[in-house]
Amino acid sequence: MVEDLVKNGRYNSKSEVLREGVRLVQEREAKLAELNASLDRGIADIQAGRTRPADEVFAELRAKYQAMVDADEEAPRRRIR
Repeated sequence: MVEDLVKNGRYNSKSEVLREGVRLVQEREAKLAELNASLDRGIADIQAGRTRPADEVFAELRAKYQAMVDADEEAPRRRIR
């Protein structure tokens, strides 16, 4: 695969392909580390009782977005020429 990428002109050398591959692996690992940290924080919140019922959260979100829709409907419209 590396040889094909170089042969087809996608990269100038094999080492360029490998550097790109390592960079992509590093990015993926960093994203996985962030996800794991977020999960750990969420689990800690659950264990500490820092949670709210989903119905309550969804009701707040519905009200928030309905207010945004209502405000948008009341905003004056510009005429397109």
